[in-house]
Amino acid sequence: MPCKIDYQARPDLLNGRVILVTGAGDGIGREAAKAYAAHGATVILLGRTVAKLEAVYDEIEAAGSPQPAIFPLNFEGATLKDFHDMAETLDKEFGRLDGVLHNAGLLGRLTPFEQYDPALWEQVMQVNANGPVWMTQALLPLLLSSDDASLVFTSSSVGRKGRAYWGAYAVSKFATEGFMQVLAEEFVNHPGIRINSLNPGATRTQMRKTAYPGEDPNGLRRPSDIMPTYLWLMGPDSRGVTGQQIDAQPPRS
Repeated sequence: MPCKIDYQARPDLLNGRVILVTGAGDGIGREAAKAYAAHGATVILLGRTVAKLEAVYDEIEAAGSPQPAIFPLNFEGATLKDFHDMAETLDKEFGRLDGVLHNAGLLGRLTPFEQYDPALWEQVMQVNANGPVWMTQALLPLLLSSDDASLVFTSSSVGRKGRAYWGAYAVSKFATEGFMQVLAEEFVNHPGIRINSLNPGATRTQMRKTAYPGEDPNGLRRPSDIMPTYLWLMGPDSRGVTGQQIDAQPPRS
């Protein structure tokens, strides 16, 4: 599916919508939360570092956008009870969710598999795959309470074609793609929810810098540059698009 890098979001695109963003304290998640709020959404900022979430909260408020909410949670130690308690809290506070952006992620290490640390493997799979899976199960009733819900899973090029040394990160993103497809098929006849994966592509983030330490960041798009696709996918203009692997920017030549 072509990316929507040139999509022009109208100012009130997300008015009245309640959208949860994981990994909202930094990088792409931070930018997406601000973009959603700027277009009218009440954004629930989820992340593990309260100070970072509070900084995003303050930016959103200072911009005059709808007041966001903060929900601290660390996928590494989160349990099924944590996810269901969160769903109960959000149900009481908002009654529904109109969107979820699963953006939180852990790179792990780029290393030959024969040298991969099993504990780190489990940690990456928990943050990138298991946590989002069970959080999604807990939040599905809230998403199904919306007339037009969008569930977005963050993928990667290495989750669509495996690449040497990417280890648990690549495998976790393959799992993400598979889960998205399974869930999209299960709800294909439910017009109130669409479920897709989104590959941000090469973007100027800390994770990218860690993975490619010798790369010139000035040649990369910034998180703000790829927001048109994030807005399109979360808003009503993407109704009917489900089960798709979407790119936030054209492939690099």
